[in-house]
Amino acid sequence: MELTVSRECHFNAAHRLHVNEWSSEENKAFFGLCNNDNYHGHNYKLIVSITGEIDPVSGYLFDLKILKQIIEEEVEVRFDHKNLNLDTFEFKNLNPTAENLAITIWNLIRNRIEYTYKIKITLYETERNFVEYNGN
Repeated sequence: MELTVSRECHFNAAHRLHVNEWSSEENKAFFGLCNNDNYHGHNYKLIVSITGEIDPVSGYLFDLKILKQIIEEEVEVRFDHKNLNLDTFEFKNLNPTAENLAITIWNLIRNRIEYTYKIKITLYETERNFVEYNGN
């Protein structure tokens, strides 16, 4: 029997959406306020979901204390209170859209969790705008 457990966290980060190959006018027309020269910030909500089989001995699918630690180390320490464009290696050459941030977080977490589990990332950039990514 397969089921899913999830862990939620929050982090705050600033970014500027910008494509270097486009003119300033093209960037402003496409990204609007998100292309602000002085950046802008979000209070992100992240949900990491793990799907798999329950261990018959422990009764756990995955120890949520371990998932909490992985999220802290791979996401919160790396991105919380950072300017994604300026302060992070991951976005030096990658536009820090919610889509790219979700894929980046998925890859970081995927590297820490056994491949017998499926993982899905749900990243809320605002209360109404969110991205889901499961590696496909």
